[in-house]
Amino acid sequence: MAEQERNELEELARAAASWGPENCRFSKEHEWVRVEEGGYARIGISDYAAGELGDVVFVQLPDIGTTVKQFEKFGEVESVKTVSDIFAPVSGEVTEVNFAIVDRPELVNQTPFGMGWMIRVRMSDEQETGALMDNHQYEQYLHELEQGAEG
Repeated sequence: MAEQERNELEELARAAASWGPENCRFSKEHEWVRVEEGGYARIGISDYAAGELGDVVFVQLPDIGTTVKQFEKFGEVESVKTVSDIFAPVSGEVTEVNFAIVDRPELVNQTPFGMGWMIRVRMSDEQETGALMDNHQYEQYLHELEQGAEG
């Protein structure tokens, strides 16, 4: 790995260490999106989804340049329990893929909001985030799911 790439990865890892769900929007399928400067967004799965999956052993992600559409499948996560589809919370062109989780899929379980992110996209319509839940709404949604499971 070139020194510049290594430095960029280290800088990203430092930033990711402070990422949490507070500034994310969520889909009902438990994917999150964190809007970034310039119309970009980083996408991953929530800690709830990672916990439900169990130990992640394989992640299939789209190629850079692929166009993803809101609420449509863009990849798969395989765990010791199951294989689950991953759906795009927003539409856009994939500009980065987190190859670290291809090599170390356990990062999805360890830091789902940090180095466990999956793809970065250039959003085609930033208004799509309005169809998603903020962190507080998502926490309420999870509470309702738990209540439904108990009843």
